[in-house]
Amino acid sequence: MRILICAGGTGGGIYPALAAATELQALGVAEDDLLWIGAKGEMEETLVRRAGLRLETIPGGPIVGVPLPTRARNALKLARGAVAAGGHLRRFQPDVMFMTGGYVAAPVALAARRQGVPIVIYLPDVEPGSTIRLVVPLARRIAATTDGSQAYVPAEKLVVTGYPVRPDVRAARTLTKAEALATFDLTPARPTLFVFGGSRGARNINRALMAALPALLTQAQIIHVSGELTWPEVEAHAATLPAELRAFYRPYAYLHEEMGAAFRAADLALARAGASMLGECPAFGLPSILVPLTFAWRYQKVNADYLTERGAAVQLVDETLGQTLLPTVQELLFDRERLARMAAAAAALDKPDAAADLARLILAEGNPDPGHPDPGSPDHRAHPSIAREETLC
Repeated sequence: MRILICAGGTGGGIYPALAAATELQALGVAEDDLLWIGAKGEMEETLVRRAGLRLETIPGGPIVGVPLPTRARNALKLARGAVAAGGHLRRFQPDVMFMTGGYVAAPVALAARRQGVPIVIYLPDVEPGSTIRLVVPLARRIAATTDGSQAYVPAEKLVVTGYPVRPDVRAARTLTKAEALATFDLTPARPTLFVFGGSRGARNINRALMAALPALLTQAQIIHVSGELTWPEVEAHAATLPAELRAFYRPYAYLHEEMGAAFRAADLALARAGASMLGECPAFGLPSILVPLTFAWRYQKVNADYLTERGAAVQLVDETLGQTLLPTVQELLFDRERLARMAAAAAALDKPDAAADLARLILAEGNPDPGHPDPGSPDHRAHPSIAREETLC
């Protein structure tokens, strides 16, 4: 079976697709039968190739939330991208298309629809973004992280799989806390705060944290993934810390293989409310302080509300972060009983089979004859949740 993947723009869409691709290969899909289409100049160019998958890029860019001249230029890019996507589909001849979003998702989905290729969408966030909203009518199946997405997509298409955490990240659950802390040369004697701002970083979080470091590092230790955009500022500030404080601070521009160990080492996370927070913190039973990005449509606020309403997180806002970050971290990080309750609430949201269920759903939609499954595709009877959804069509 040949599977076309379209995911890009941010880690929130790319990482779940990478997890699904890994699971598809585990189920028997050959690496040569996977093709990823992304946008030129975006982070998928690095992450997808790092994973060893074949990637083709086409022109594209955002047309929502940008100035009119930029919107016009990007509309032309997307038109060229649609033509390029059609060529890639004709050459690759996929049996199914799997997409999570990104700038080029719409033109690729339109090309797939014109060529009769069935489309499976995965919604990383509770609320779909603007591109996905356009493509929902074209999709045969829509997988989702949570049942909260039923407010935004047709019930007959929806399958709740959970968030597919990458295998290399989830594997860190097997580490002891001491082993995870040793990855960063930190001590079990102090509580650990893990701070990150998403795949591109978060300037407001980084700056508020830097202001709070002198107070926090007297009692706690911090793993801080700043993102590339503000790394020079974070690195320069770290160099000014006294040695006795710097000993408990681990700043990084980005983490790859060590990301799972950082989740396992932490007692509390401070982050934006991107899609990965719906899967990765639950996978580790990790409480979180969420700061939804103000300009990210509404989707980060919806994600944050989902976790907060279930007791797994608390929320802060950018506008007052400089005043609220320090007291909120101090209040939570040293309240073991409250952290334990939040950790249990987060762990209750974990769906460890999400990647496998998503991969099986993709294979099921790409198989034209359910009575004769492709090599590597699942027996539907072993997965009644998917079988039940199929009876609705």
